[in-house]
Amino acid sequence: MHSPRTISSFYTDGACSGNPGPGGWGVVVYYSDDSVYEMGEAITATTNNRMEMQAAIAALKLLATSNQTEPLTLYTDSEYLIKGVTQWIKGWKKKGWKTAQGKAVLNQDLWEILDELNSPLVHWQYVRGHAGNVGNERCDKIARAFATGKTPYLQQLPTNNSIGSLQTNPIVNETIQSSCLSDLPTSDFVMVDSHAPITDVSSDNLPREARVAQLHNLIETLRTADEVAAKGYLITSSELADLMDVNASAVTSRGDEWRWRNWIVSRVRREGNQILWQLERWDQVNPTPDRDIADLATG
Repeated sequence: MHSPRTISSFYTDGACSGNPGPGGWGVVVYYSDDSVYEMGEAITATTNNRMEMQAAIAALKLLATSNQTEPLTLYTDSEYLIKGVTQWIKGWKKKGWKTAQGKAVLNQDLWEILDELNSPLVHWQYVRGHAGNVGNERCDKIARAFATGKTPYLQQLPTNNSIGSLQTNPIVNETIQSSCLSDLPTSDFVMVDSHAPITDVSSDNLPREARVAQLHNLIETLRTADEVAAKGYLITSSELADLMDVNASAVTSRGDEWRWRNWIVSRVRREGNQILWQLERWDQVNPTPDRDIADLATG
């Protein structure tokens, strides 16, 4: 007979493609026996804050069904979520869900659910986003995938687990098969569109509507990059990684200057612990096509 697994920590994150816009949330659950379980979901129209909250709700619902009595830590990179749960919510409730200015509290429906599910076992801990924390990076990847119309492979527990509620996740049951993520590079999690069979990740096999949606998302990304370049904005490594949809390490490991799609990416300077980058259209910097700058493979 297998003893119940004990949850040691949750990592939660939310994302939105536009704010408001299509969103997604992700949760990574770490157990005391080093096993890992992942959850996530796409929401058609929402906001980033609501996705951060929805991720925490999913984690707390899982905890509520686990019969666990050991304390654990819930990590989030949302100051809105962590301050709301640990500081603001008591005052809001006393004032009848009004702010100090007498205005209605935004997202009251989700705050009430969080308040009901919150447990004295949970220690809420802020973690800085895009700073190389494995759990935070992974749940961010899950959330952003769902927000952009993709479905990441989610890691599941072995079937001999004693927490039956894990099998109630509709996304896991209907669209996702188990995958051993430890065998995959951390910077290259395989993703497929939610409408495509998970055994074939080629975009040629996606429905036309899905391909068109992907193209629209790409055009928006390219427009943003062009605006950043045209206005001479300096952006951080994490912001550049978000723009390119890669891990931050894929940015910083490329050196001081390299080419990505239509742009030359140059390291400008460091400010504190942040590296600032500049984008320039390569056809404007050097109109000849033989400039010897390596393309970023994932671009």
